[in-house]
Amino acid sequence: MQAIKPRLTKHHMFIICILTIFAGGVEGQTFSSSNGLPPEPNVVVDQQYLPQNVRTPVLPRSLDFAGEKIPLENFDTRESLERELMVNMFWHSQTIFIIKQTSRFFPTIEAILKKNNIPDDFKYLCAAESGLQQVVSPAKAVGFWQLMPATAKELGLEVNDEVDERYHIEKSTWAACRYLQRSYDLFGSWTLAAAAYNMGEKGLTQQIARQKAISYHDLRLNDETARYLFRILAFKLIISNPQQYGFYIPLTEMYPPYRYREVAVSTSVASWADFAIQYNTNYKILKILNTWLRDAALTNKNKRTYYIKVPEAGFRENAYSSRQTKHR
Repeated sequence: MQAIKPRLTKHHMFIICILTIFAGGVEGQTFSSSNGLPPEPNVVVDQQYLPQNVRTPVLPRSLDFAGEKIPLENFDTRESLERELMVNMFWHSQTIFIIKQTSRFFPTIEAILKKNNIPDDFKYLCAAESGLQQVVSPAKAVGFWQLMPATAKELGLEVNDEVDERYHIEKSTWAACRYLQRSYDLFGSWTLAAAAYNMGEKGLTQQIARQKAISYHDLRLNDETARYLFRILAFKLIISNPQQYGFYIPLTEMYPPYRYREVAVSTSVASWADFAIQYNTNYKILKILNTWLRDAALTNKNKRTYYIKVPEAGFRENAYSSRQTKHR
């Protein structure tokens, strides 16, 4: 059979011409890099001081949570901690944001934990739960401490369309302390109290009975709860020593605590916008300071007394002005 010769159209000829020109232009160039790009300039870099280096985290020789020893000699415990350290070391934007938030909110949380005799390490639970943000989970858990509506009401918080105290940093922290103390009394362990905070006291009680184990580190739990304590520990290590894990944040760039005074309100409020103007601020700043106010007004049918935070004069404009340059 006679071979059929391909017929070149003007379109084919144009493509061949372009490719020939491109090949000729490239032919005379020399690239030393394997990806075909021009070589980078020769720069001497001291790798020790590059916080973005990809490296495995440095694990401590010993570690505790709320005074309870973490058995890092166990391979599974050690690898679980390393995993959460790697996740948060290299999720740079989120971890930097959390570190910067600690200077604003940790002093308040620490003081309430201390008043309730709850170990200070539980402030890192708050970071692990919400990233120190007033978030709402897919399950409708709310606020820094991620409280469900029924649990919040059980713990004494007001939850409705106008007022949701799960967003109230001080009151929600008091409520979380009540839950943690109750769990500690039930399980006799702060690590198990942390696990119960994540999966519920009933679920944890069932797993302890089923597996005949009394240590968090010996229990096989759902993936979220199995990782939970190690997420908290990862934040404890990173926040306590940011530079050890590659985070170099000037103290001048840490978020300043809010400066405010409180105004008692025992009546209805027709407009929070008008209220804000009355106290020389605006609706936006009033809601930032009082996230728990969920509507534009307050009916206050039960004549409760609420304490509304209003900013100190000049705080918004001068929050960073008096800081000295230091690094964490």
